[in-house]
Amino acid sequence: MIIRIDSLDDPRLGDYSHQTDVALKKAQGTEHGLYLAESALVLERALRAGHRPRSVLALGASVDQAIQLVGEDVPVFSGPPELLEELTGYLLHRGLIASMHRPALPSVSSLLEDARRIVILENVADPTNVGAIFRSVAGIGADAVLVTPRCSDPFYRRAIRVSMGTVLQVPWTRTGDWGSAREELVASGFHVAALALEPGAVALREFAASAPERVALMLGEEGYGLTREALDAADTIVQIPMAHGIDSLNVAATAAVAMYTLAR
Repeated sequence: MIIRIDSLDDPRLGDYSHQTDVALKKAQGTEHGLYLAESALVLERALRAGHRPRSVLALGASVDQAIQLVGEDVPVFSGPPELLEELTGYLLHRGLIASMHRPALPSVSSLLEDARRIVILENVADPTNVGAIFRSVAGIGADAVLVTPRCSDPFYRRAIRVSMGTVLQVPWTRTGDWGSAREELVASGFHVAALALEPGAVALREFAASAPERVALMLGEEGYGLTREALDAADTIVQIPMAHGIDSLNVAATAAVAMYTLAR
């Protein structure tokens, strides 16, 4: 369903009209809110994950591509580039952007059931870091990601864009307080390893040499690292030895190095 637009009066365009991620998450008339998927690649990954599109905003040659992906029952809006830029506040240099229904998040127990390597993000605030972590651990082989309540939302536009849509491929959900989270992890047979600069921490390679069958790798927020509650919930504190007087890596780089070292 191609809808040519020559004005911004159509209320169905509201999903794209300078909307914040928080506003989209609370969008009226939806069960779990919305998120935006930029580019045909990300839209394709969203559809492959079973996510439902509400509409697509497409530019020029991307209209046919959008129709091929979503079919003829989903509205595909198109118009002059300057009008679409006025609507969204940015140039659609990736050709298209889709308004997607957020899926219901799975339970923690369902994600842990068949997993062997998972990543836990505690309070990671920057969506760029969240997206980069997802892209790294998806490519290296994490089975699932858990995020704490104060962690940036993986469905935020920037996180999805930086991850190249891998936040739509790697199963993830939010976890509760550390007491209940540790109970579920232990009940599922996970060894909890925290990446932190703590006295007596085990070198990553040493830990990986005899790593347990199931490992939950915890990473903390930018600058401050893991909270004391998270460290107390860990079975082992692990660190990546540094050179040249550097104390640590960026959290996204740390995730990539640690997952690669622990990969099987």
